[in-house]
Amino acid sequence: MRDEESKSGVLRLAKSGKKGIFRLIFSRMLIIVVLMAMQVMLYLSALAWFEEYLPCYAVIQSLFVFGMAVYLFNSGMDSSAKLTWLALIAVAPLLGATLLAYTESNLGHRATKLRVAELIAQSKDLIAQDPETLERLRDDSGAMNALRRYLGRSGNFPLCGGTEAVYFPSGEEKFAAMLDELEKARKFIFMEYFIIEEGYMWGRILDILARKAQEGVLVRVLYDGMCEISLLPSDYPKRLAKLGIQAKAFAPLTPFLSTHYNYRDHRKILVIDGETAFNGGVNLADEYINRKERFGHWKDTAVMLKGDAARSFTLMFLQMWNLTEAEPDFSPEFLRGASAANPAGFVMPYCDNPLDGEKVGESVYMDTLYRARDYVHIMTPYLILDGELEMALKYAAERGVDVKIILPGVPDKKVPYALAKSHYKSLLSAGVKLYEYTPGFVHAKAFVSDDCKAVVGTINLDYRSLYHHFECATYLYQTPCVADIERDFEETLCKCEAVTLESVRHEKLFYKLTGSLMKLVAPLM
Repeated sequence: MRDEESKSGVLRLAKSGKKGIFRLIFSRMLIIVVLMAMQVMLYLSALAWFEEYLPCYAVIQSLFVFGMAVYLFNSGMDSSAKLTWLALIAVAPLLGATLLAYTESNLGHRATKLRVAELIAQSKDLIAQDPETLERLRDDSGAMNALRRYLGRSGNFPLCGGTEAVYFPSGEEKFAAMLDELEKARKFIFMEYFIIEEGYMWGRILDILARKAQEGVLVRVLYDGMCEISLLPSDYPKRLAKLGIQAKAFAPLTPFLSTHYNYRDHRKILVIDGETAFNGGVNLADEYINRKERFGHWKDTAVMLKGDAARSFTLMFLQMWNLTEAEPDFSPEFLRGASAANPAGFVMPYCDNPLDGEKVGESVYMDTLYRARDYVHIMTPYLILDGELEMALKYAAERGVDVKIILPGVPDKKVPYALAKSHYKSLLSAGVKLYEYTPGFVHAKAFVSDDCKAVVGTINLDYRSLYHHFECATYLYQTPCVADIERDFEETLCKCEAVTLESVRHEKLFYKLTGSLMKLVAPLM
């Protein structure tokens, strides 16, 4: 009965049409269509009316493409993206150059970029590094210290020793723990999720949030504005306000055309009283706990942190929440936590900001691959690699490290699935071992290496996560739950089918062709 009441309570919150969103999608698509039509008309006009000038036009076009090539290869852009833009400009100079100018114009997100930098500068010293934690690292080989110094540049989140970490090998287990911890909230609940969708999962959570808000607990919910396309109505924050819950959509979609729409909040954070935090791949929708089947069995992962590291996720949330606040609030009350009683190992939460020019998520993954001695085991839903990350995977395997990657057996999107397969032959030839999860879809984002280090978070192995999204993750070093992550990997491996060079040769023609063609524009996806 309680479950049905939860579900019905949520369903009453939002049942509205979204006529405006269709106008928005059409207007954005219209720009692309017009530019392509102009390009075609230019060629047709040249052929029909200026045939005698075609040689001059060809020379001008060649010089233009050459000039754009010089510009691209002297830019700070990723090498794979340079090649993609060059190919696009060579095929369609007007369209390609216009789109490049648009994406590099920072139209609509220049103010956001400055605001993010300002908030990080204001808050970067609010959580001090514990000197005793660093002293415990004094005899370490230096690898963790080096990574700690690097990650300190991204919001200055400290390495934490007083933290207990618990690993969840499924969305169902994380959900159960979330409900228990939410019931314990006394001061505040901060939630930041890429996807919130009405249903059983969100209904159960929303019941607790509304009750806690009535008890005087401060409840804030932040979700990505893409949810307003099909999952939530645009006035959802007002509807939650009636329940006493403060809510915002990050970068809500509006008719104003902006490159800011390319930068989404892909993070998944729950913080309770600054003492308990959750992080991982699990969004707040029924497929993540297998209450609704979309792509077979949904495999996901998450971690729960109790102790000092929870404060880092509190600070991450506040930095994002304060983006639209006239007076940023980093109250000390929010950043007071409590150390775990008997912690073991080290925990370092970190985030990746796409507006600062640093590829933090990719750098941590590459650090793990380059420092690995025995093995690196990976679970990821997508495999759309740039040259540097592909080289790191291959180099690790070629020097004898056991590199294994578990990927979905049932795709959620055909094109990314085909792009992943386009990397199979190269990786397999270098000794990387690939496996597909036959029961369904792997949404986990997890690295584990050498029985001592692991990463669990929101960062996929694709261009969107590594270059365009706001992301976050938890780095675990010498914590007991690293063994749990490796155990889960091995158990998941038993449900997978190995990919071989022979199976790649017999892959469906659709995936071969789609992967080959779309690889050309992979950095733009």
